[in-house]
Amino acid sequence: MDDLIIYASIGLRIVGVVYSILLLYRVEDARFGFLTAMLTLMTARQAATLQTGNPGIEELPGLIVSVFVVLTVFYLARYVEQEAEVQRTIRAKNDRLRTFRKAIEHAAHAIFLTDSDGTITYANPAVRTVTGYGRDEVIGENPSLWKSGEHDEAFYEEMWETILDGAVWDGQIVNERKDGTRTWVDMTIAPIVGDDGTVDQFVAVDTDITERRRRKEKISEQNRRLEVLNHTNEIVRDVNQALVQADTRSEIESTVTEEFANSGPYEFAWIGTRSVTSDSLRPRAHAGIDEATLATLQEGFNEDDEDPISTAVRTDTVQITPCASADGEWPTRLEASGCRAIAAIPLTYGETGYGALCVATDDDTAFESIASGVFSELGRTIGYAINAIESKETLMTDSVTELEFRIRDGGCFSTEMSAALECTLDLDWTTPTGNDSLIEYFTVQGADPEAVIDFADGYPALSDVQQISEDGESTLFRFDVTDSCVAKTLGEFGADLSEIHVEDGRARVTAHLSSGGDVRAVLEALQSTHGEIELLARREKERPKRTLQEIRATLDERLTDRQREALQTAYIGGFFEWPREQSGEEIASVMGITQSTFLQHLRVAERKVFEATLQPDEPESPETQ
Repeated sequence: MDDLIIYASIGLRIVGVVYSILLLYRVEDARFGFLTAMLTLMTARQAATLQTGNPGIEELPGLIVSVFVVLTVFYLARYVEQEAEVQRTIRAKNDRLRTFRKAIEHAAHAIFLTDSDGTITYANPAVRTVTGYGRDEVIGENPSLWKSGEHDEAFYEEMWETILDGAVWDGQIVNERKDGTRTWVDMTIAPIVGDDGTVDQFVAVDTDITERRRRKEKISEQNRRLEVLNHTNEIVRDVNQALVQADTRSEIESTVTEEFANSGPYEFAWIGTRSVTSDSLRPRAHAGIDEATLATLQEGFNEDDEDPISTAVRTDTVQITPCASADGEWPTRLEASGCRAIAAIPLTYGETGYGALCVATDDDTAFESIASGVFSELGRTIGYAINAIESKETLMTDSVTELEFRIRDGGCFSTEMSAALECTLDLDWTTPTGNDSLIEYFTVQGADPEAVIDFADGYPALSDVQQISEDGESTLFRFDVTDSCVAKTLGEFGADLSEIHVEDGRARVTAHLSSGGDVRAVLEALQSTHGEIELLARREKERPKRTLQEIRATLDERLTDRQREALQTAYIGGFFEWPREQSGEEIASVMGITQSTFLQHLRVAERKVFEATLQPDEPESPETQ
């Protein structure tokens, strides 16, 4: 029995030593080294006892001790394993924390923590990039440090209510950097709830989106401008189509103003001219604005000599003026009507002006996307349409305005020739050539034909002169005028030139303008090119209905410029007289063409004249087109 106890004790101790050595090797814990040494000594002692032959029942406590020691090793091993697992978990969490902190430290977003009162307790380095402040400058401060004043108190109250209720606030905010510049920030604020369920901290993540916002705004602005441009182009197309169908100037003006007032970003539009008797602005047509408001604006424009309308008419250039950059009374009144910018578009045809189209908008940047050339082309198109209507009305209407005026100074070859050669000139006929020049036939009295030709050869505005015929003291000349002249200026306004008599360097002119025509514009155009103009009379006349006028209108539509010139030159040169005063070859020489070409033009012109008189209601045949 004693031997069994001894051997059992020794066996347990050996098992304990081996197990302890294995654990020591496995976990390298000093506690297992101590147990290993103690168990080794105890085993050696037990073995020594066995060798001396003195074992006994007294070895039973040693066996019990061996059992407890082995159990201690076993449970210590389990404890060490659990402890190692805890340490591994702690190390893993610490590693994650270090990684998380490193990520926060290197993040491009500004991240900071605050306490429940909003005081910043932590900030990563990116705070400097977003706010301009260093992390040491913001810790202990409140985020109101970069408050821009862009948002009202209600904005911040709503933000605090959200995060204090435990919800996440996300939105965009305008902050002010340390250097005073404004920056757009995408901000997310999340509450951190403590163990007791109350919010004790907040974490905020800020991202600078200024450049993104600018790009977005730039794209939005480009889209807005493109939309405005598309609307304007649609208006221009609609206006062009309407101009073709219009029968009167009033219809043209009403159509144009209505198209602008009913489309795009434009609030209202009107067409204005300057009064003949006074220098005040006189609206001719308007849309999108009541007469009382327009009258108020009219007073504001009349008080300013440099208003956009006057400048546009005077310089023949489009004037786009925001109210914010203009002085005077009219910007104040325009803003009071709800608009912030105006475009004044001159309506012109050649050198002739028909006032200005004024377009108002409540967006002071609406005109920036539209090239001034678009408005300029529109103004010329409208001017051309008005000129065509008035020219037609002058020929066809029974009611005309007769203007009689005197040109005192030079400015045209006829007055200067009269003064230089002490002769008189009477206009017989004018013919356009289609290349910006004009053929004028004058009967000259009191001057030697050679002197007239010498004067014309040295006059810059005359490219050619031909003596057509001579009858005693009177000589008929053909002048090719390349510069501005009275007939050309009046023609641009659709006026019908009735008479020009030039004597002593002064010209007395009689012309017919359609009723409602812009007399002031005619006189201003004449004065700008021909010096001092004296209006002798202005009469409203009822012209008797004459079939001849209808025939002339029909012929003007059918004859080409060359055909008309051939017909008129032949008529004035006596080609149709019997016997002929000039031959076809002589007439062709005057025109600067061959005889065969002259005869071809003349035959076609004669056919068209016969068709217009004998068959006025029949359509023009293809052969005569």
